[in-house]
Amino acid sequence: MLNKLRAVALLAAVLIMGLTLSGNVLAENEIKIGAIYPLTGAAASTGLEMKNALELAVEIINNETKGLNLPLAATAGLPNLKNAKIKLIFADHQGNPQVGATEAERLITQEKVVAIIGAYFSNVTATASQVAERYGIPFMNPESSSATLTQRGFKWFFRTTPHDDLFVHNFFDFLKAVEQKKGVKPKRIARMNENTLWGTETTKLEDKLAKERGYNIVEKITYPAKSTQLTSEVQRLKASNADLIMQSSYLGDAILAMKTYKEQGFTPEAILANNAGFNDSEFLKTLGKDGNFILSREVWALDLTSRNPLIKQVNDLYSQKYKVNFNGNSARSFTGLFVLADAINRAKSTEPEAIRKALSETNVPGNQLIMPWGGVKFDAAGQNTLGSGIIVQVQDGKYVTVWPFELASKDIIWPMPGWDKR
Repeated sequence: MLNKLRAVALLAAVLIMGLTLSGNVLAENEIKIGAIYPLTGAAASTGLEMKNALELAVEIINNETKGLNLPLAATAGLPNLKNAKIKLIFADHQGNPQVGATEAERLITQEKVVAIIGAYFSNVTATASQVAERYGIPFMNPESSSATLTQRGFKWFFRTTPHDDLFVHNFFDFLKAVEQKKGVKPKRIARMNENTLWGTETTKLEDKLAKERGYNIVEKITYPAKSTQLTSEVQRLKASNADLIMQSSYLGDAILAMKTYKEQGFTPEAILANNAGFNDSEFLKTLGKDGNFILSREVWALDLTSRNPLIKQVNDLYSQKYKVNFNGNSARSFTGLFVLADAINRAKSTEPEAIRKALSETNVPGNQLIMPWGGVKFDAAGQNTLGSGIIVQVQDGKYVTVWPFELASKDIIWPMPGWDKR
């Protein structure tokens, strides 16, 4: 009899342990999501803004927030999972692809996260998402734009932002529209891009589209990422007599380039940037009026609030808390977490396959986003098919929408004035 009781007790203990291990996330009523971002190094300020955006999103999701037309804002936690709360576990990839991969593995094997979000740098996203793919863990990518990330045949990778193929097409659509409206067409284009995955892929797309659209690229510069000087590169641009520069640079490089343009007295008619460093809040904090007149592709702008009041509502929360406005980077991070949390809630489970399936079935309408998109809906490759881009220009220290013209709040300034006329 005693042996029978011991056997029953042992069986009960095993069952309880099994339930605890299989549902450890829900047993504590919290759902762990790993977040891999550059929290130190050259892009630390960018990483901090994205971290802040993610934390604001978690605050809205975890607490009942009335009056916001966002998924899960009206409830406290995830209602389909007994109001479980989201808990972010942050990891610092330092801008290093190998560190990103190592941190992804740590988050999965040690922290037991149910999904990962990140990682801003396309080359880090590439390695970290490979780890997630190997372990069968959903990877949500809100910000990285290298087109090849959704061309790898991955099952567990989902990207909410549009990619550079669309953005570079936007560049040339914008130039055509400016030609039709303003009667100006750049005759000599130079491109300057950093040499990681993002910059390299952008280079290829720009070369391809320029040839197809009949534009003449007279100088092609690819410089080492995190360069400490760009003097020779800018001298080459100046010698090319280019009237338009297409540039892809992260924050430190973007600031360095602008300072070098001024030092060398180089003023093309326009600089058309591929977002990233040129749209970081630190860019204008550092450069002040020297950052004016830059044109850049974007996915978000505060002046779109007249078309979508949700933009101002959420930006007010962000600016009150962190004393800075959203930008395209932080707005995309914020959006990506809501899409991921919505999928976990619809999955009614923290099992990876259930979350992956829910992500594949995502259909968030545009009026529940702070982005000027048609919504979020993923294709078989994990790419959001409803995203779109805009072109902004820095005017009087603010980013204003100048294209598409039907969304514009200000008229474009072209050509930009010389350094001695600002």
